[in-house]
Amino acid sequence: MRCPFCGADDTKVIDSRLANEGAEVRRRRQCLTCDERFTSYESAELAMPRLIKRDGSRVAFDEEKLRAGMMRALEKRPVSSERIEAAIRRIKQRLRSGGEREVASRTLGEWVMEALRELDHVAYVRFASVYHSFQDVDAFRDEIERLKHELPEDVKKQQIPLLPSDPPKK
Repeated sequence: MRCPFCGADDTKVIDSRLANEGAEVRRRRQCLTCDERFTSYESAELAMPRLIKRDGSRVAFDEEKLRAGMMRALEKRPVSSERIEAAIRRIKQRLRSGGEREVASRTLGEWVMEALRELDHVAYVRFASVYHSFQDVDAFRDEIERLKHELPEDVKKQQIPLLPSDPPKK
């Protein structure tokens, strides 16, 4: 690997270890010319399936678009960036592990909703309202009621109450 400091081609690996839950290899390197040290990351480049949109068109998977949509739903919510990135990694892994060359965008949307449901109720309802094109307050209310009845108790305890009438967490 080329040294980012002096541009020399000869570098040696000093240390290697797994990063990002084993999805990458982190390598500490040292330039044999200038003795500077730097870190590089190595990951497998796997082709992501194409997405089939509702109108039948096919588009390449765009991780930044996925991240932007989730971040919009999670805006000003108390969810750490580590948990968000872990959710994005799980969605990408799910896409890859299916072995399909094409996946319906609707399927990806459902996976995003599942991830948001686990991360934050409010973000989930925000995303669902756009994804399902809620037309009125009753649609929001129905989704909130379904959410309240479907979530396991351990998940409910991790999240801030969605409505003031929800009992406080212990």
